[in-house]
Amino acid sequence: MADPMHQFEIHKVVDLPAISVPGIGAIDLSITNSTVSMLIAATLVVVFFAVATAKAAIVPGRMQVIGEGVFGYIDDLVAGIIGPEGRKFFPFVFTLFLFILAMNVLGLFLVFTATSQLAVTASLAVMTMLLVIGYGVLRNGANMYKLFVPAGIPWYMLILVTPIEIISFVLRPVTLALRLFGNMLGGHVALKVFAGFVVSLGAMAAGGGLGLLGIPGAALSLGGVVALTALEFLVAFLQAFVFAVLACVYLNDVVNLGHHH
Repeated sequence: MADPMHQFEIHKVVDLPAISVPGIGAIDLSITNSTVSMLIAATLVVVFFAVATAKAAIVPGRMQVIGEGVFGYIDDLVAGIIGPEGRKFFPFVFTLFLFILAMNVLGLFLVFTATSQLAVTASLAVMTMLLVIGYGVLRNGANMYKLFVPAGIPWYMLILVTPIEIISFVLRPVTLALRLFGNMLGGHVALKVFAGFVVSLGAMAAGGGLGLLGIPGAALSLGGVVALTALEFLVAFLQAFVFAVLACVYLNDVVNLGHHH
């Protein structure tokens, strides 16, 4: 059976020279299969909306309906969680959702899934939290401390609650990154294992004799692959949705800081 972890290995596609950054060291700028996967995902999103909006009409076509549907869906999500002021973050959340969704779905058709790499999901999580912290400081200034002091808590409970709130905030990018990474990694490993069973049991059945007993097992494994593939399409959407929802929730905490609880 093929190694189920082999599909996650990083390989250089275009070897480029490294550059030296003071204080950081050498940075390898080579283009890898992960980079290619992300570039393809971003390109597909841009091309789709370019085509969908190229001939915008009062009576929309199929692609325009899909494009407008996704646009309205994320707009309602942002406004519903953050409020009217949250629409300033719509471009970020919209791009984040579509980029993650494109990478997740693309991984079901190509060998490599960019979101199965912790470095990719961690980068998206850190970028999201930097926006939250940056906007929170610009908007609230010194009042940012209220983020760690929930309203209505008795003063004697703050000794316990405040450290918990601080730890929870620090762990937000960790949980964001690990949730997406773990779901995509686990799903693809399960698919690879079941697909390996199909090949192994099918090869055993080809030998004849008692090996024919492998046919029912191969058929069952094939059914598992089909079911898991359908589930992975659902997970691909749900994980992009959850990431976008949590980004909105974290932004809501600093936009509506006075109502934080």
